Amino acid sequence: MTKTLKHLPRRRFLQAGAAALAAPALLKSTRAYAANPTLRIGHVSPRTGPLAGFAEADDYVLKGIEQAFAAGLENNGKSWNVEIISKDSQSNPNRAAEVAADLILGEEVDIIVAASTPDTVNPVADQAEVNEVPCITTDCPWQPYFFGRNGVPGEGFQSTYHFFWGLEDVIYSFLELWDASGANPVVGGLFPNDADGNAWGHPELGLPKPLAVFGYDLIDPGRYQPLSDDFSNYISAFKEACCEIVTGNMIPPDFATFWAQAAQQGFHPKVVTIGKALLFPSFIESLGARGDGLTSEVWWTPNHPFSSSLNGTSSRQLVEGYTAETGRPWTQPMGFKHALFEVAADVIRRAEDLEDPEAIVAAIAATQMSTIVGKVDWSDGPMNNVTKTPLAAGQWQKAGDTFNLEVVASYGVQGIEQTADLKLLS
Repeated sequence: MTKTLKHLPRRRFLQAGAAALAAPALLKSTRAYAANPTLRIGHVSPRTGPLAGFAEADDYVLKGIEQAFAAGLENNGKSWNVEIISKDSQSNPNRAAEVAADLILGEEVDIIVAASTPDTVNPVADQAEVNEVPCITTDCPWQPYFFGRNGVPGEGFQSTYHFFWGLEDVIYSFLELWDASGANPVVGGLFPNDADGNAWGHPELGLPKPLAVFGYDLIDPGRYQPLSDDFSNYISAFKEACCEIVTGNMIPPDFATFWAQAAQQGFHPKVVTIGKALLFPSFIESLGARGDGLTSEVWWTPNHPFSSSLNGTSSRQLVEGYTAETGRPWTQPMGFKHALFEVAADVIRRAEDLEDPEAIVAAIAATQMSTIVGKVDWSDGPMNNVTKTPLAAGQWQKAGDTFNLEVVASYGVQGIEQTADLKLLS
């Protein structure tokens, strides 16, 4: 029975139930006529498992959002209470789909939001799409979000919308960084057999074609299984091809294994630029001296010139508040978690009818706003249901006992300044 409900659009299911109980329903007032109606937002992120670093700041961000929503949000002259129900995907796509279905069918949320790699974003968005529930997602390059969900250019999706950067932005940021390094233009590729890895390594939509256009040879030995314990074949292939640059998209445990084995087997590239794994300061610190000089994409920093539309908090103030309260270093995903709820709040204020999912979706599609991570405008995107945020490239550079993420390639993004020069690993 549960399986059947997951594939029955919620709105049609509820309409059918309403028809069966037409007389009693006439005696009830809808929540729109209550003194303080409540709108429910479901939230899914990987609190536990190998992707937990993406959700490290969730408690702090959600606490701030709940404070911002405490007085309610106004829609059409009426104040609405907003309740947030957060669920842990456990870094597992099947679990992400399960908790999304529970939020939609059990908790009956009005909007669902999700973040942190295709393993969370895609299954949540798929559940929202099939059940016709408005959905906003982030923290996943748009290609694995769109094409990984079998999106058709020119058609897109009905209920699900996404904001983040794309692989084209990664490529140009990385190329700017690598061009400045003077390293041999032979790049070793480390791509896992998952949605991210298959998108990054895709021969047409990923890195291979544009790298070739710009004169770089990509050595791609094939997909490895996540949580692999042996990268010897990859290291041997990179050494044989004289790779001085290594790139890819890895979870932290996989990169730690690769990087330790590279040292053991005498592989010393000049530049290592890895997505996902190298976002988190706690992981960089765990690598000790071998974390110094590693490079990655830069989504957001305290220096980004953006502020929250909810309370005017600047990027730096959000970071300083987090570090002061938790004693932990800031993380890049926290800005995007905050922005998710900025967009949701803006949609709630503008929707013509918060009782109507289609009206909420229409408000999402019409979004044109500035957030703490930059502009969100679905009229200006590379694909239906997608809009982009800025991206740069950075390097972890050790200063005393701490690692600082320095912007070493800003790719011409307005307002994002380079803060240091790239240094080579060897």
